[in-house]
Amino acid sequence: MAHLIKLPSVAADTSGGTLHQWLKKEGDTVAVGDALAEIETEKAIVEINAEQAGVLGRIVVQAGAASVPVNTVIGVLLAQGEDASAIDRALAEAGAAVQPAVAAAPAAAPAPACSAAASAPASPSAPAGAASTTPVPGGRLFASPLARRLAAQWHVDLLNVTGTGPHGRIVRRDVEAARDRIPAAAAAPLAGRPAARRVPHTGMRRAIARRLTESKQHVPHFYLTVDCRMDALLALRSQANQGGAVKLSVNDFIVRAAALALREVPEVNASWHEDAVEYHAGADISVAVATDGGLVTPIVRDADVKPLSAIAGEIVELAGRAKINRLKPEEFTGGSLTVSNLGMYGISQFAAIINPPQAAILAVGAAEKRPVVDSDGQLAAATVMTVTLSADHRVVDGAVGARWLAAFRTLIENPVRILL
Repeated sequence: MAHLIKLPSVAADTSGGTLHQWLKKEGDTVAVGDALAEIETEKAIVEINAEQAGVLGRIVVQAGAASVPVNTVIGVLLAQGEDASAIDRALAEAGAAVQPAVAAAPAAAPAPACSAAASAPASPSAPAGAASTTPVPGGRLFASPLARRLAAQWHVDLLNVTGTGPHGRIVRRDVEAARDRIPAAAAAPLAGRPAARRVPHTGMRRAIARRLTESKQHVPHFYLTVDCRMDALLALRSQANQGGAVKLSVNDFIVRAAALALREVPEVNASWHEDAVEYHAGADISVAVATDGGLVTPIVRDADVKPLSAIAGEIVELAGRAKINRLKPEEFTGGSLTVSNLGMYGISQFAAIINPPQAAILAVGAAEKRPVVDSDGQLAAATVMTVTLSADHRVVDGAVGARWLAAFRTLIENPVRILL
């Protein structure tokens, strides 16, 4: 019998998503496990795979349509030998609307496949074929990708544009009309000053804003800072990279040192929940990666038992996929502790915001030459790195955080232990 393809729950904190693109078209034969479509969530673009074999009989939600909630029917898969009448029966039995595919709006010129924002409800007084562009909850506008690019280029505020495309979608002609209505004096920027530019929020940027706001409002942060002498680690790294197939970065050493410190002080390897504190079995280190859409934290699982070469290769591979929104949900969900390294940007010291439900994040500054006083009281020059641990005081007490940071510094200053 016909099988309904529903939008799956692809991450614990995701309630819906936007169809980025269909990888199969109506009439295509589908095998179990075949990638059917890609869904754009707040954090990544994830494939939807077929759970049954058959023929894709109907696409109910087209790519670029409004964001849809989890468990929405997006397509119908026919069993071999079934005809089109089975589609309507399956939809009717499931209580789903029997309608043609919800199509992305046609633009005056073709636009590349890309996610679209959620639809805005039509005003009761709006004429047929048009709808109000009042943002839906969450502030999204229903506009084609081409319309958004042109609006940014021509400094047109989409909040003041009425869409004439299907379901009130803003398309190219609407942006062109709005541009032409702008008086010449208003359109021209003030002498010597460029016009302001508004860029609509992406789902990822909204998720980052929401989670970090909640973290600062509800998680009682406290901060501990130490300086680590790096000369021995830098010398060891230089030796390890001579003729090696995998080039190790300072960050690779930091990630493994953080994991080993969690093994030594397991009280930090924990998460706060309303009914209990959860202590994790493995040392899974999240690594902050800057992307065009915002900060993503892919996870190196069991970093305390992996060799540095494996950690280095894994970070490169995960970071590469993070930058093109191709991480799987399990690759960025969970984790024991996050490492955020801004040293490569010349930042000496900073404090980072905890990534819930984790209980700590380590902010890593640049390794730089500084004057130090040796144990014999003599002034010397050394390479020093400042790190700051942000900890959740509901889970980690001050003394516990200090013990973890001391264990981390000991590993960094005696780097041979990181290799063991």
